[in-house]
Amino acid sequence: MNDAALAQESPPPNEAFHTQRLTDRLQAKIVRDNAGGPMRRDAHAKMHGLVRAEFSIEPGLPEALRVGLFSQVRSYPAWVRFSNQSGSLAPDIQGDIRGMAIKLMGVDGDILQTTRPADRTADFILISTPVFVTRDVAEFDGLLGALTGSLWAKAVFFLSHWRVVFNVLGSLKKFANPLQVRYFSATPYRLGAHAVKYSVRPVGAATDALPAHPEPDFLRLAMQRQLAAGDALFDFSVQLQTDAQAQPIEDPGRLWPESVSAFQKVATVRIPSQAFDSPAQRALGENLSFNPWRTLAEHRPLGGINRARHSVYEAISRFRHDKNGAERAEPTGWDL
Repeated sequence: MNDAALAQESPPPNEAFHTQRLTDRLQAKIVRDNAGGPMRRDAHAKMHGLVRAEFSIEPGLPEALRVGLFSQVRSYPAWVRFSNQSGSLAPDIQGDIRGMAIKLMGVDGDILQTTRPADRTADFILISTPVFVTRDVAEFDGLLGALTGSLWAKAVFFLSHWRVVFNVLGSLKKFANPLQVRYFSATPYRLGAHAVKYSVRPVGAATDALPAHPEPDFLRLAMQRQLAAGDALFDFSVQLQTDAQAQPIEDPGRLWPESVSAFQKVATVRIPSQAFDSPAQRALGENLSFNPWRTLAEHRPLGGINRARHSVYEAISRFRHDKNGAERAEPTGWDL
């Protein structure tokens, strides 16, 4: 292995073309999916709940991990949004990827990409599968084109992209409670000079069973029951890239084996016992935007999918808010 290859990007020459086409496809999808109503997200449209949380950095971290947000022992107030990945408001019993988006507040330092220079927020975007569905932006553009195209387009794409089929089918799962799911970044990020992936694992919670007769929104109800009874805790961990071949930067569709590099805990996410289903809190959850580039330079997103997110997420957020006549604003605290 060549250590010089660690944390290094290799953008393909056609990436900008596919990134722009991906933006156009997603905007068209939002309009098509939300005809006659408010413009929802192109993905993760169905929110189970937006909850208050604390993100507390672990003491005694190894020097290599004491970087950026993890450089000091402190706690950040946070908002955490749980969701289904689908762009439609489908019943929760359908197999899907689930999302956990974390927004830290009171962050010190310059943020790479945000709505206003004075904003002091940083985001982590995580999903319930450790691998992304495609290897790069071109393949993701092709996947979206197939999903929104004819039966012939679907057949041509999926018959020639077996790993995409495997990754998609392997990620569409049923869960009983969003607070009892392990989440992953799937894509890599810098940690100073290193590259890492993130994972968030629930701690100490009993495992709920799928309901025999599930209500359409049973995941929100499961969160309500658990948070009425007590706090929810998660370990937030990072996985260092130690082998550039086994842990590629430019192919998030390949798993980084934990046998090569184990996850190391760097923080605790505590969601205190709370009621979270007020109209004001729901409205905030719908209006918030999460962006992996809303972070410090020490945590810069890496790889093609993340490079595309730099422009795609910003364009989609602006498009959605403009269509809804809503202000794009970052929170400063837990007040509604």
